[in-house]
Amino acid sequence: MDGDRQPQRVAVVIPAKDEAERIAATVRAARAIPHVDLVLVVDDGSTDRTQHVARAAGAVVVRHSVNRGKASAMETGAAVVAMRDVEDGPARLLLFIDADLGESAVGVTPLVGPVLAGEADCSIAVLPPQPGAGGRGIVIGLARRSIAKATGWVPTQPLSGQRCMTREAFEAATPLAAGWGVETGMTIDLLVAGFTVVEVPCDLRHRASTNNLAGQIHRARQYRDVALAVNVRRLRGTRVPENRLGDRPSAQRPGHPYRAIG
Repeated sequence: MDGDRQPQRVAVVIPAKDEAERIAATVRAARAIPHVDLVLVVDDGSTDRTQHVARAAGAVVVRHSVNRGKASAMETGAAVVAMRDVEDGPARLLLFIDADLGESAVGVTPLVGPVLAGEADCSIAVLPPQPGAGGRGIVIGLARRSIAKATGWVPTQPLSGQRCMTREAFEAATPLAAGWGVETGMTIDLLVAGFTVVEVPCDLRHRASTNNLAGQIHRARQYRDVALAVNVRRLRGTRVPENRLGDRPSAQRPGHPYRAIG
């Protein structure tokens, strides 16, 4: 009977490293998202008070004793959520968000709807322009072209880390690409496996990378990791065959779910 079905729940997973200044606001905002009943912070080897601040704000906290990277933190988070899912009940949706969103984290709410309704297996946030952001879009361009070449889909923000997805979609994308290549690798893997992806505008604010030396080093590392994720998949032949390509770029429109033709 429909009345006996357990409601679909959502777990927010927040990989974090040295985010004591912002993590409390991010956790509190995440707890306000409809359908969320679990906020999990994976402290990835922080040297500050991130784990204690997050726990005080109401998050469940697990900790890596040493920094293992974002992909490992996401996998740890998903594993802990699975252990907390109700046996024989629906697996929670996984909502991954960045630790530095602060109060704006509640702005990821629109990501839940398309996945909850079964319209998409994975929803990705499209953020507004971020004040103070540097860079010339070189890394974004590499990720966008690589995803398009492998799948036929041209994402607006291929590096967006704010993603809601089903448990099945997450498991299809594992093991995740290392470092800053995780989002690019995940998108390619999901589309090649036949899952549906959609981009959703979200009003979010995070700490932007500037154009100083630290920002340039950060973007160089991003480029390296994205290139590695792409090349690994290229060598494996991970791509959608030509006869399964879905919407061509000229036919794509914002908010339109994309799936390779089955």
